[in-house]
Amino acid sequence: MKNRLCLLFVFLCCSILLFGQGKKQKYDIAAFLYPAYASDDPRLRPFWPMGIGEWETVMTMQKRNPGHYWDRKPLWGYINEADPSVMSMEIEQATKHGVNVFIFDWYWYDGRPFMETTLDNGFLKADNVDKMQFYLMWANHDVVNVWDTRLARVKEDNVIWTGKVDRQEFEKICKRNIEKYFKHPQYYKIDGKPVFMIYDIPQLIAGLGGVEETADALEWFKKETKKAGFPGLELQITMWSINMNYSGFDAGKTTNPENSFVKKLGFTSGTHYQFAHFTNVNEDYNVIMDAVEKEWERIDSSYDFTYYPHISVGWDNSPRTGVSAVVKNNTPENFEKALRRAKAFADRHPKQKPLITINSWNEWTETSYLMPCDMFGYGYLEAVKRVFVDLNELSNEK
Repeated sequence: MKNRLCLLFVFLCCSILLFGQGKKQKYDIAAFLYPAYASDDPRLRPFWPMGIGEWETVMTMQKRNPGHYWDRKPLWGYINEADPSVMSMEIEQATKHGVNVFIFDWYWYDGRPFMETTLDNGFLKADNVDKMQFYLMWANHDVVNVWDTRLARVKEDNVIWTGKVDRQEFEKICKRNIEKYFKHPQYYKIDGKPVFMIYDIPQLIAGLGGVEETADALEWFKKETKKAGFPGLELQITMWSINMNYSGFDAGKTTNPENSFVKKLGFTSGTHYQFAHFTNVNEDYNVIMDAVEKEWERIDSSYDFTYYPHISVGWDNSPRTGVSAVVKNNTPENFEKALRRAKAFADRHPKQKPLITINSWNEWTETSYLMPCDMFGYGYLEAVKRVFVDLNELSNEK
């Protein structure tokens, strides 16, 4: 009798544990969020004078290019994502459909942050922010004419703001992000380490003065993160060709100088930001995905760090420039097939965090967004839900 009671107790404990695990989403689906769709941010007005951020580019596309094939509208309207009530709705829809992490494109120009209002005033003040996690992708590229449709087609080397920072500015940025964001309870961590992604490595190196100086600065950043009480820093590199090697780096006799370069700088993981960074996107989506999967496998066998698979919804930046390479046939159905390939990759790597990144939540002017539109409705979000949420719910029922 005593043995039966013990067995019953163990069974009940296991059942409770399994049920609790089933309720939790198994995969972390992280969508990049471009924070330019905000109203009343004065620093956005030089590029978008209407005061609604880059919605202006979406709204005026047909006026600027009458009869152009690109003619889309957001089902939620031209919303202000820096409004906490709006962001609360977005968090609700994102998490309902399986997106449980936002990766905020984060900018710093002219000695201060840029486009931070969506994160600070919208996301962090939303009443349901506890449902969603976030981390930062430092978009440290130069600002040129591309955002301003009045000048986007002008081909000139016109740097409005540089993404380069020196060591003093770098330390200011890092200390600020550790205090303001890393310590926030919703900041995304891997093994307790805050994740911080960097977009443009040549810019970082140029600002800091060389590879050795950059490696030293990043090592300092890791130490400062530890001083703040974390076990370390998950330093994530944006995977694309310009970031994976550097003319000033001597890798010696190593068989993989790119891997040595990344290790030298201290990056511990990587993911992509956009398919357009590494493959021909003027192609059918299924053909693109064949090339993408080959790239995943190449990275997996060539680098010592952890690679997290990436899926882009599409690519077409003609709203800004009028002309563009265009991903073809990127329907919600084909997007779902791509997500299943990313899921299979994650499943083949059970020792790493089941993180999958998506471009993006809202890159309307690059035509790579999950948000509902008048062309596909909620199709892309429903695809995420079918792959990552419905599966979880079926597991619960069993």
